[in-house]
Amino acid sequence: MSFFEFLIPTAHAQAAGGQPQGGGLGMLLFPIILIAIMYFLMIRPQMKRQKEHQAMLGKLSRGDEVITTGGVAGTVTDIGDNFVTLEVAENVRIRVQKAAIGNVLPKGTLKSA
Repeated sequence: MSFFEFLIPTAHAQAAGGQPQGGGLGMLLFPIILIAIMYFLMIRPQMKRQKEHQAMLGKLSRGDEVITTGGVAGTVTDIGDNFVTLEVAENVRIRVQKAAIGNVLPKGTLKSA
């Protein structure tokens, strides 16, 4: 036995017509399990939050006190298809996109602040 045979084991050729070692089912099952884990940990919770946000925007009405994703708090004075008009101070109104509404605050929150 030479030094190189000790370091590099000889490769044994597989006989013709033999079954491959290492199942294909195991290799196919791993990506499916990985995708399922990603779905339940990442995709499903995001879809749930998105549905809750859409429901909140659908229930939005005049007089609701809201806070935007940018941190601007105001009272809803007008609602359009894509935009909402907020009164942030007396006679000061701004228009923001409907999707920018982050939360609906309880009534009286802005008056107590």
